[in-house]
Parts: sequence; C-alpha cells; structure tokens
Amino acid sequence: MHDDSHEHDKGLEHDLKALARMTERRQLLRWMAGAALLPLVGCGDTGGGSSECATIPEETAGPYPGDGSNGANALVLSGIVRKDIRSSIAGSTGTAEGVPLTVKLTLVNGNDSCSPLAGYALYLWHCDRDGKYSMYNLTSQNYLRGVQETDSEGTVTFTTIFPGCYSGRMPHIHFEVYPSLAKATSSGNKVKTSQLALPVDVCNAAYATTGYSASVTHLSRISFAQDNVFSDGTSLQLASVTGNASEGYVATLTVGITA
Repeated sequence: MHDDSHEHDKGLEHDLKALARMTERRQLLRWMAGAALLPLVGCGDTGGGSSECATIPEETAGPYPGDGSNGANALVLSGIVRKDIRSSIAGSTGTAEGVPLTVKLTLVNGNDSCSPLAGYALYLWHCDRDGKYSMYNLTSQNYLRGVQETDSEGTVTFTTIFPGCYSGRMPHIHFEVYPSLAKATSSGNKVKTSQLALPVDVCNAAYATTGYSASVTHLSRISFAQDNVFSDGTSLQLASVTGNASEGYVATLTVGITA
C-alpha cells in the first residue's frame, strides 16, 4: 500500500492550495473539450476563426451608373432583370461584341459567419470592349447592364463580355446591392456599391484578341497602384478567373456586406 502520510498534517493552507490547483485543471480540461467542438468560421482569409468576415469596400458608382442618380435609369427598363446582358433591351437593338465572360458573385453576410444572403438583388454594369458605356457614351444602347436576384446560396450569374480598359482606370466591373428585386428600381434603395477587379495576366490575354487594341495601350499605362479605386488594395475585390480567351472566362467573387 502506498504511504502518503507525508502529505498529511500540512495544515489548511496546503489543502486549499491543492484544491485550487485541481479546480483550475478541471476548468482547463472542460474548456479544451468545448473548444474542440467549435466549428471553424470565417470567410476566406479574413482571420480564421472569426465570427465575422470582411465586407467589400464601398466604391464610387462612377459617372455612368445608369441607376437614376446621374440621369439615365436602366433599373426601370422592361427586361432589365436578366442573366445575359450582352444585348440591348426595351426597344433598343444592338449587341456588345467581345471575349465571352461569365461573372459569378456570391453575396454573404459579414455579420453572420459569411452566411449566404438569398433574395437580394445585384445590379451589374460595365463598359464595352471600346471602353464606352451604354446610355451615356452610347445613348442608343443599354447593353451590359442587368439585374439578378440572389438564389438560396446567395449567388447571381451574368453572361457578358470581357470589359475593355480605358484611359486612367484598370479594367473593372461595377455593381450595386439592393435588399430585394422590388427595391432595385432606384439608387436611393441600394445598400452597397463596389467594383470588381480583374487579374492583369487575364486582361493581357483577353486584349490580345480582335477588337481590344485600344485596351492594350491603355492597360500599359496604368496599374493597380495608380488606379484611383484600387490603389488601396484589391484583396477583397480581385476576382478569381478561369478559362481562356478563345473559349471565354469565368470570374468569381465572394461579396461580403453588413446585413
């Protein structure tokens, strides 16, 4: 039999200290067991384990939004809710030519572990391969503008063309977020405005095709560091792009907002 008599008769202070150490160990073991059951949350590389994910930066809608805030309002056009935005609608005719591009945006809640936001509306627009915007530079056209409602996964998909690069800006795509399709009729109802950036190597490959010669020149004179929108970083706005110039590209981006 083990003789532990040397641990006896050391007084009340010794006993209390021993009890405290035992209690601390039990509490630590309970905490470790509970932590092992916690789900990993977060969004992309936004802090691993955070209960929130980063929200995409607020950006200017630019001079050609077509949302009623600066003249023209594409949001009230018949047929504006559509997936394929390459052709004009509502009595206007014309189709934007260029390298095929599919844009897939997934809207998530930055206040709820990146949970998908279903039932929101995204209005997306961009310039054509000549760097011109419909309804402004091209007043007889309204192509390359459209609205989609997010599905149960928070996702919208647009079929369009690869945008050109015009003087002073890196290639980009504009979008606004609305709380619902019913609210997506006026800029006064939007909850977020931002822009999507495209990788330089992909732009160079797209611009090597027919019709983008002006973009080659403009892109050679600008960089993300010089761009008045993206100069502060593109980590939350740079799309992931797959595909090629001959068959078309797919650009995907997760868009975090505070909901």
